[in-house]
Amino acid sequence: MKKWIGSKWFWGAISGVLIVIVGTYIIAMLGRPPAFPTKYELYKGVTYHRLVRYVPHSMIAHVIVIDRKTAEASFLVTPPDQVEGGTAKARTTSEFLEEFGVQIAVNGDGFFPWWSHSPVDYYPHRGDPVTPQGFASSFGDVYADGLQDPRPEPTLYVSRRNELTFNLPPNKIHHALSGDRMLILGGEIVQDLNDTILHPRTAIGINRNGRYVILVVVDGRQPFYSSGATFQELAELLKDFGAYFAMALDGGGSSTLVAQGENGGAVVLNSPIDNYIPGRERPVANHFGVFIDP
Repeated sequence: MKKWIGSKWFWGAISGVLIVIVGTYIIAMLGRPPAFPTKYELYKGVTYHRLVRYVPHSMIAHVIVIDRKTAEASFLVTPPDQVEGGTAKARTTSEFLEEFGVQIAVNGDGFFPWWSHSPVDYYPHRGDPVTPQGFASSFGDVYADGLQDPRPEPTLYVSRRNELTFNLPPNKIHHALSGDRMLILGGEIVQDLNDTILHPRTAIGINRNGRYVILVVVDGRQPFYSSGATFQELAELLKDFGAYFAMALDGGGSSTLVAQGENGGAVVLNSPIDNYIPGRERPVANHFGVFIDP
């Protein structure tokens, strides 16, 4: 036994196994953000953070913090389209960024119709008609009402002066985007948030005086890379970055964060996973975009 362990064939086999393992991991990581933490300035007053955790499970989170005192930021919710069968044409978050010229974008509200039976049997495709599930407005044009009266919550409102409020509409509706649920209210994490189910997540928050806008996307459904986050973990992450109010947007295969590259095209900052295919963006109904003036 000792002779066999000391033989070159044994160590050759061990080396071969290690090469296969490392090679498989490298191939699996191709096209995904590196699994190590980083922090850098995207624009003046706009900082990107990549957080990596391994316990209690793997989680890679992407956080953008916009300092409105430093950055000249304004906001956009996807406008409606003239399309039969819905109120908007489904677009990926990258397509939204490139079409409307924003510098940063995340996916928005949930929407219908939607299904995902397989990589070839799904809806919507790019350009298909869809409607946001909640309340939605762009430049004062209300194009989804959530099928509820009074106006449904949770909803983020953006005034003409680019002030952000949750569930408190201004006198005249300008931009509005609804989400899945509130995560933080008045500096306190909402009680009874789920703390067991892991999924990709998208969220938006603001600090107490509205100076800082916080965008979060957590990758998920990707073994050995990132399992996702619970709603409780998502709320705790936002609170760590100073959020006083925060709302979860649509998650799962919709979760995507993009920024404008040097050539004006979209650069995907996370690892979306539509139809369980890493790197594949899902076309969605609406988005939250940020203009950053140079």
